[in-house]
Amino acid sequence: MINPKLRDPLNDQLCQAVLSLENMEECYQFFEDICTISEWKSMAQRLEVARMLQAGHTYDEIVEQTGASTATISRVKRCLNYGADGYKVVLQRLTDPKACSRSITK
Repeated sequence: MINPKLRDPLNDQLCQAVLSLENMEECYQFFEDICTISEWKSMAQRLEVARMLQAGHTYDEIVEQTGASTATISRVKRCLNYGADGYKVVLQRLTDPKACSRSITK
């Protein structure tokens, strides 16, 4: 379920923009323009933390391999357990290409 506090025309436009990207190069171009390097790396780190949590890794292993703080790991874990299931959808599609309706090509 979408958080009603997030749903607005600007966020809808951002989601449409992401959905319009057709390949890996376009994704890199878009995220390089819209995010700072730090923001982009933080998003990538949180996704990896979610993947590792789902795979059963410990906090210590995740800290060591990703450099994420325990606060970040806790927040991602809370999202996995009680969030909108966005991580679960994406992680399923990344591990099972058949679950994805389209694949971003390089």
